[in-house]
Amino acid sequence: MSYSWLIFIVSLPTRNAAGRMRVWRALKALGCGVLRDGVYLLPYHPEFRQTLQLQAEDVAAGGGNAHILALNSETDEQQALFEHFFDRSADYAKLVEGVRQTADMCLQTEDPAKLQKQVHRLRKDFEAIALQDFFPGAAQEQTAAALEDLEHAVHERLVPDEPHAVQQQIKRLQPQDYQHRIWATRQRPWIDRLASAWLIRRFIDSEARIIWLRAPADCPAEALGFDFDGAVFTHVGAKITFEVLLASFGLTKDAALNRIGALVHYLDAGGIPVLEAVGLETLMSGMRQRWTDDDKLLAEAEKIFDAFYQAFQEPTHE
Repeated sequence: MSYSWLIFIVSLPTRNAAGRMRVWRALKALGCGVLRDGVYLLPYHPEFRQTLQLQAEDVAAGGGNAHILALNSETDEQQALFEHFFDRSADYAKLVEGVRQTADMCLQTEDPAKLQKQVHRLRKDFEAIALQDFFPGAAQEQTAAALEDLEHAVHERLVPDEPHAVQQQIKRLQPQDYQHRIWATRQRPWIDRLASAWLIRRFIDSEARIIWLRAPADCPAEALGFDFDGAVFTHVGAKITFEVLLASFGLTKDAALNRIGALVHYLDAGGIPVLEAVGLETLMSGMRQRWTDDDKLLAEAEKIFDAFYQAFQEPTHE
């Protein structure tokens, strides 16, 4: 039988203050609704059931008792009442206000690091709320749109030379026609340019010479430009430059490269979160500060992408 709801009833001795706080924090992290003191509500999911069972065992070990009930709403009115316990509209409204304040700061501040930090914090706050928004609706959609608009505005402010996506057919190319070439992109590369340069040298043109442009207009006529407006390889539709290169050179059948593509896409353009994104972003940010020479930065970044590629390989069975 399928159920709609889980109810967790817990009682701990008053002397066990540490245990009570530990359980309360765990239930809050799950996003539980509170029916009354000691009675908590969650939509039914097997993983929630397992987590509550762990909490029940912790409660029992602390001298208390806990019960987990699985049930369905008796009426539509009760269903609506239960769902109301998970209304995150107030959280989204607070976040939208933060988005508006940051948008104002975008027009005034001369501190790009502070601006980026604020936008990243807002994105993480949104993801945290969405994770506990079990019945998403218009409030989530409105907040997501406002946050995306802010991210685009900040992106335009901080990196005005970043390419704009074009709508065109991606042609299938042969790597043998692109050997021993000069490849050019904008200097002080970030995630898409670094990953694309690694991809070029690792899978397309092993003898590629990468040059770093002060401005896109400086690109030599004989060079293959990438990741700027007017470049040979740049954003197409929803695809970032790394993904365009994958498609252009027939590399999309490589599952490990596709996983790296999803990771790079999220860090460069947003979209679907990827588990490894926070770690890679932190690494790249630190490396970019440490190595001001772009050739040295790429050499170090290539080690990171090699490691990710190895880790994303399908395990071999001997």
